[in-house]
Amino acid sequence: MTTPPPGLRERKKQATREALREAALRLAVERGPDRVRVEDIAEAAGVSPRTYNNYFASREQAIVSAVTADREARIAAAVAARPAGVRLADAITEAVVEQYTNTGEREHKALLLITTQTALRDAFLDTTAGIEPPLTAVIAERLDEAEAHTARVLAASVAAAVRIALEGWLRPTGNAEAAEFGAGGLVVPSGSLPDQLRTALAPLAPAFDAAEQHTHP
Repeated sequence: MTTPPPGLRERKKQATREALREAALRLAVERGPDRVRVEDIAEAAGVSPRTYNNYFASREQAIVSAVTADREARIAAAVAARPAGVRLADAITEAVVEQYTNTGEREHKALLLITTQTALRDAFLDTTAGIEPPLTAVIAERLDEAEAHTARVLAASVAAAVRIALEGWLRPTGNAEAAEFGAGGLVVPSGSLPDQLRTALAPLAPAFDAAEQHTHP
């Protein structure tokens, strides 16, 4: 089914959200997260603080959004785009790793801040819950499951596994300069993110295999 293009109102909302998260990240990098107020972000984005509160509940949410924006939908889309013959467990693992590690300069800056700020780490971890709804829909379609009960359990398990991986990866180091970028993305003393994600998702593979076998015996 083809999704219709967003209307003018929705495009304006998307533009406002993007302006806020870009302003939040820029100010956080320039001043440090603790020195950025919601009022500062709103002013930099050209909106009122009241408008800001319609999009984000805190400055941390806005800063984190610079690296997590639309990631949940991209993960689901990447799984849906995999050929039907690809094992579902593999499709999901690769989609998650790809979307969490393929980052640009803006995301690098945000991640470096996140690794050293407790409030930002917490906000970043909270975003993993957003993986469940779009991934549930994709898994249900793949399993041809009308009620989506199994799909929801599997998608929720993926979200939990990703959070566990990120919790281990973002373990406080006490050294703001310890994090650096290597060939596989941001690396902190607790290990590389791709390895953490694959390890956390691996125990879910038998459940995905069983669900697929039930659908296509």
